Amino acid sequence: MMNGNILLAVNGTLMRGLKLNPNMLAVGAEFVSDANTAPCYRCWTINDDHPGMLRTPGEGARIALELWAVPPAGLGQILQNEPAGLCIGKVALDDGREVLGVLAEPWLVEGQKEITELGGWRAYTGQLLDE
Repeated sequence: MMNGNILLAVNGTLMRGLKLNPNMLAVGAEFVSDANTAPCYRCWTINDDHPGMLRTPGEGARIALELWAVPPAGLGQILQNEPAGLCIGKVALDDGREVLGVLAEPWLVEGQKEITELGGWRAYTGQLLDE
């Protein structure tokens, strides 16, 4: 926790400037930093609408994500507004930390296009953040 807030790793449309980022801002979440997962995750595009990421020990890659400080009361609201099949779980970061993050339930990625080799949602969609 950071000043009473929960550190949350997001890897898709909740990121800055993307479709569901207003859901983060509406609950008072604050961007902390860019980060990467440990190299044990795989990522899929779910009907080109949002990503689904799964931990796959012994295989996978680093996936780009953002870390946000989320007020505890806002975490449930964010999750309720996420697409079906996404959930909160523990995400291993490449710096050795483990934080809460958005993951996919395994059924969600069945039959979907894998985008792991691209390293993340922004790289897949070309929706890079203007800095």
